[in-house]
Amino acid sequence: MKVARFYAPGDIRLEDAPEPEPGPGELKIRVRNCSTCGTDVKISRFGHHHIVPPRVMGHEIAGEVVGGDAPGWAPGDRVQVIAAIPCGHCSECRRGRMTVCVNQESMGYHYDGAFAEYMVIPAKVLAVQGVNRIPDGVSFAEASVAEPLACVMNGQEIAGVSDGDDVVVFGSGPVGCLHVRVARANGAGRVFLIDVNRDRLEQAAALVKPDGAVWATPDLDVPEAIRDLTEGRGVDVAITAAASGVAQVQAMEMAAPGARISFFGGLPKDDPIISVDSNKVHYRELSLVGANGSSPSHNARALAMIGSGAVPVDDLITHRLPLASIHEALDLVARGEAIKVTIEP
Repeated sequence: MKVARFYAPGDIRLEDAPEPEPGPGELKIRVRNCSTCGTDVKISRFGHHHIVPPRVMGHEIAGEVVGGDAPGWAPGDRVQVIAAIPCGHCSECRRGRMTVCVNQESMGYHYDGAFAEYMVIPAKVLAVQGVNRIPDGVSFAEASVAEPLACVMNGQEIAGVSDGDDVVVFGSGPVGCLHVRVARANGAGRVFLIDVNRDRLEQAAALVKPDGAVWATPDLDVPEAIRDLTEGRGVDVAITAAASGVAQVQAMEMAAPGARISFFGGLPKDDPIISVDSNKVHYRELSLVGANGSSPSHNARALAMIGSGAVPVDDLITHRLPLASIHEALDLVARGEAIKVTIEP
């Protein structure tokens, strides 16, 4: 079979490999779709401290069971697989906070991922209910988007997006687009979208139709532009779905009284510090919250939302490429020319 393996930053190789064989309690799947994201680009360029090469990448996984002895599963079952694997027994997991499990592992990092024709799902994934049946009517490609959708759902739960909220999303990539649609599904009143990339912003806005789209040019006062769109009040929820310290600062500047600011996108490890006006947080009763991935239950609920049509995702998949085009796929993501790119091994 063919696999895409990470060896070192800038060194991802398309190789032949023997098909993996499942061990006790494991499943073997035929990968049908594995979508790509900005994290894959970062790994390809800079590596990751949890990856010991060579490692098959890919963590947005959908496929078909072809083997294994995990109870309740049979060949032909269509499945979606979690990316982040909580241990299920640490203090945080026991408290229901699986997204911040201290022993968390990940597909495509600690275990071979889905940029491959076949892969094995470890028993510990099944132990935390990390394999989900794809609903009838949901394609493998759509199911592969359940993982980033699950992360978005977690972020909006923490930020408390609810009926009537004015919401702004920084970043019009696939995660930003999902944030717009989930905010709508959560009852938001108005949703605004911001990006520095004009072409991608226009492409995304045409798909998810925010109430306003703001092109963040260097000379634009972005917080003032959002205040103009909200009658001077600002927003109830600001979500930074971009790795930008500038966006995080601007998010706080456009916050209405009582607003929640979600630092959804992490900052580069060599530049993670921003300035916070503590008095604004204090006197305006602002809440600054983080968001880290998703839990197995988020993935199951994300699939259900796709299946019900509450959050459409098929139109966000702008490119479908074979595994042989993995480098082209990563380049598309890096250049911001696509919304969602999926690999079909």
